[in-house]
Amino acid sequence: MFALALVGMLAHIGVPAYSAMSRGLQQQAAARDLAHALRSARSEALLRNQVVRLQALEDNWGNGWRMVLEQDGLQLLYQQRLERVSIVGNQPVARQVRFSGLGVPMHEGGAFQAGTLFICQRPDPFSQYRVVLAPTGRVSLREEPGEQPLCAAGGSDQ
Repeated sequence: MFALALVGMLAHIGVPAYSAMSRGLQQQAAARDLAHALRSARSEALLRNQVVRLQALEDNWGNGWRMVLEQDGLQLLYQQRLERVSIVGNQPVARQVRFSGLGVPMHEGGAFQAGTLFICQRPDPFSQYRVVLAPTGRVSLREEPGEQPLCAAGGSDQ
């Protein structure tokens, strides 16, 4: 009886810890996948000397993304919905990132594009991981505990 009570108590303590660890790993994987997709889009733009766009599916990075050649619309990569992860970009990268044939992130009007994508675990509005796009095209993945509820406004649809 004592052993059964001990197992029950350990399970009661262990399940929430395992669940939190699993959520953290999902968030980390989503951040790594997005950073890799941005680096791949830049590499493709350089390799093909063409404009390559990485765009959020349905204007929502949490739904996934696709990489396309802008000139002919050829799809190069497709990533489906990310379960239990919310991704919110600040205004310059809210819906897409566009790399010129020189690998420089640029808006359609020709202005440099740079910004940060915040990866949050639903329903938590705080970001642990950030994918940062520099004006030079360099992509960095940062792990910093969020201090502001950046994903709160978007919830599950941002």
